Amino acid sequence: MANHKSSLKRIRSNNSKRLANRYYAKTMRNALRDIKMITVKAEAEQQLPKVVSLIDKLAKKGIIHRNKAANLKSGLMKKINNL
Repeated sequence: MANHKSSLKRIRSNNSKRLANRYYAKTMRNALRDIKMITVKAEAEQQLPKVVSLIDKLAKKGIIHRNKAANLKSGLMKKINNL
């Protein structure tokens, strides 16, 4: 167990940040799953800016790596263009 006041605070802080990051990452995965299930191209194109924006925000905050964000967006674009 930690012995210093600052390390106890860091443990609390890390835990709350970890939970927030898990929430955002899960939200992104759910959004990706939902948009991939859409079979109508017009509807998918309507949802695309929201999902891309969400992915960009997570990459900017460092929750996901920028290369992973680029790969996710690229795969999403391919899927929607092939509808």
